[in-house]
Amino acid sequence: MNRLLLALSFLLLPLLLTQCSVPSASHKQYAQSMEVSVPMQKIALYKKGMLSKTYPISTSKFGLGNAKGSYKTPLGKMEVVEKIGKGKPSGAVFKSRKWTGQIVKPDSGGRDPIVSRILRLKGLEKRNSNTFSRCVYIHGTAAERHIGKPVSYGCIRMKSKDVIDLFRRVDKGAILYVSKDRLSHLGGATQKTGEEKAPVIRKRKAASPGTVIPEPLRPASPVKISLPEPKPAEVAPGVPIIQALDQQESGSLPSAVPAEPVTLQTLEDAGFQPAYLELREIPHIELDE
Repeated sequence: MNRLLLALSFLLLPLLLTQCSVPSASHKQYAQSMEVSVPMQKIALYKKGMLSKTYPISTSKFGLGNAKGSYKTPLGKMEVVEKIGKGKPSGAVFKSRKWTGQIVKPDSGGRDPIVSRILRLKGLEKRNSNTFSRCVYIHGTAAERHIGKPVSYGCIRMKSKDVIDLFRRVDKGAILYVSKDRLSHLGGATQKTGEEKAPVIRKRKAASPGTVIPEPLRPASPVKISLPEPKPAEVAPGVPIIQALDQQESGSLPSAVPAEPVTLQTLEDAGFQPAYLELREIPHIELDE
């Protein structure tokens, strides 16, 4: 009996070792994942939780959503269930996921077909469960000049060289997260469940004792300018204004000659030219505190 059990153990050992060395589907999913940031228009590839590479993309010009016929890019957690186009040339045109035999160059004009490679997606959440039936893909586009802007009809578009590179790096079963946040490695708030995470609110650290906290700057009080009341100059009729002012300052203005207040009108009436009508001194200006 012991010999029989020993013989069976030798026969089963290679099989058990083989089974242990094959990674499960769930292990592969966690080992390989992608993340789309809609506001950044980028897709990031992660391997075992570490960033491997990022690429520019284009999501829907109609926004985000899951309704059939909406042409919107679905949000949440999805899975790569088909890889189409392996070995086909860059720019190969696909229709209904079949190569038509045509090849187009980037930005060659005309219609904008699906080209180069296709990664077909399946929704893993209730809200995006119709992703597969809506035929939402990651695929190449001929209109590469628009990459980096949301211009697609629901799919995630990439440049041909980028989608070929991504196609080579990911396997079926790889997980994709589409989020309205920034990429996780750049401080995004997307969780690995595909759900949106509340923004993180960081509190200020309390100041240590003795720390002087400067008061916020306050606008300065308006400055008041006070000017002295003008004193009307007095001049004798027939005396030029410059001479009259000189005489008035020196106290030599003849008192026998009747004086009258000087105004623009009286000066004009007396025949003085405009050149005489200038202030001899600039009044002193005092600033009120």
